[in-house]
Amino acid sequence: MQRRRVKNRNERSALRTSVKKVRVTAAAAATGSAKVEDAKSLLQLAIKRIDQSAAKHLIHANKAARDKSRLTKLINKLSAPAAPAEAK
Repeated sequence: MQRRRVKNRNERSALRTSVKKVRVTAAAAATGSAKVEDAKSLLQLAIKRIDQSAAKHLIHANKAARDKSRLTKLINKLSAPAAPAEAK
């Protein structure tokens, strides 16, 4: 029982770290100190890690979908061209 708890804790920690790396890189890309391509490559790794965690039942499938959606939305907002302000 103890071994399983430690293994799950380590895997959850690695999952959180990969998600955090995406968010930090996205914030850096928004300020211009990092490239959007770096954030996109980290996003792919994070999505893989999220899917693996959901398959192992470390996290719920709905949480996995929600996290992937939020991260993808964040990166897509960075890579989208700036919308011009509408004149009223």
